[in-house]
Amino acid sequence: MPTPDTAERRTVLIIATLAAFLTPFMGSAVNIALPSIAAEFALDAVSLSFVASSYLLATAIFLVPLGRCADIYGRKRVFTLGVTIFTVSALLSALAPSGLMLILFRFIEGIGSAMIYGTGIAMITSVFPPEERGRALGINVTAVYVGLSIGPLLGGYLTEFLTWRSIFLTNIPLGIYIVCQVRRHLAGEWADACGERFDIVGSVFYGAMLFAVVYGFSNLPDPAGIAAIVAGVALSVVFYAWETRTESPVLNVRLLSSNRAFAFSNLAALINYGATFAVGFLLSLYLQVVRGLDPGAAGLVLITQPVIQALFATPAGKLSDRVEPRYVASAGMGLTAVGLALLTLLTATTPMTYIIASLGLLGFGFALFSSPNTNAVMSSVDRSLYGLASGMLATMRTTGMMFSLAIATVTFALFIGSTQIGPEVQEPFMTSLQVAFSIFAALCTAGIFASLARGRVRK
Repeated sequence: MPTPDTAERRTVLIIATLAAFLTPFMGSAVNIALPSIAAEFALDAVSLSFVASSYLLATAIFLVPLGRCADIYGRKRVFTLGVTIFTVSALLSALAPSGLMLILFRFIEGIGSAMIYGTGIAMITSVFPPEERGRALGINVTAVYVGLSIGPLLGGYLTEFLTWRSIFLTNIPLGIYIVCQVRRHLAGEWADACGERFDIVGSVFYGAMLFAVVYGFSNLPDPAGIAAIVAGVALSVVFYAWETRTESPVLNVRLLSSNRAFAFSNLAALINYGATFAVGFLLSLYLQVVRGLDPGAAGLVLITQPVIQALFATPAGKLSDRVEPRYVASAGMGLTAVGLALLTLLTATTPMTYIIASLGLLGFGFALFSSPNTNAVMSSVDRSLYGLASGMLATMRTTGMMFSLAIATVTFALFIGSTQIGPEVQEPFMTSLQVAFSIFAALCTAGIFASLARGRVRK
């Protein structure tokens, strides 16, 4: 019979892991359905990218503020509300009557996702001791990759036989189940910063800053995009000034300057996700538009990367309990860079075995990077900052995803323009694909140095 502490750890791990599966499954399944969504709503290449990026934008804006809310008001409370919002918005997305409404409902879904991302890892870190934390986080990350693995495959067949709307409906039963399990089995609450004041002004500055920067990158090379980036930089200065003067900041910016491991681990996450997230988005279009595969067959190819990630994420997390995380994570970053470099050589006739091998290498590199990097971030801060650290790491991940999609969008705007992606624009599409993968490979190469620069996490 397990002790109460053991039972509580197991319950938290199961609930957080199920939620960790939910959000990436949705994202990867929607990616495979994008051509069908574009056809139904007559969306051009740039508008189509907002179906994915609106969700990520909302997640990025709200992650840190809601992670801080969780530290103050309770991680379980915020987590439960997040799963509820995510589930309701999935239903609304399934019923969306237009592309604009789908983008709006995806934005709301992103808010729920922010509550889940900002609390799930913090809850696990709260109940597991340091010597078991890497394994537990590895299991959580494995669930993410299982979601990413099943998403393209199931999403492809759902789109093919039941339309893309069925993808959103599949998330609803699991969301309801998670909420019921939390209410029935999880009595504890974690609010290590209880009593501290929530920084509303700083949260507004933070959200406006991120929105301006991400919106700006998504609209390059348009002058409005450049203006938005400049505004975002100006807001970052205002945000920094406010956060260094307020008593209870939403983001302790001094933590970034005083905690080397925390700062560089987050930077490495930003670079890694910025260099890898759009791979699924781009290859989904490539396989269906250029190679003529149906959604189900394209999904079978795309699951290669997340399946490898799922297989090796937990062993990589265990390894980081024994070996300095920066060495394991940096090796993973290097392998990811090699996989991206291989994808720069794609042509309209590249053998499928080459594509699958490249995705397998990407998956292995990402597995070696992600769990150890997460362990490094969460082990580098005091427990009263677990929610903030979890939210900050998730913000780097989500902002990296946004930048990754923004780079893809910019290449589309430069080489394709505002037309629907189809066989008639195959040549400029392939050019944009190769340019995007070249940028991603260069970013990941630079990320190796950021990963090594974090120093030792264990003293």
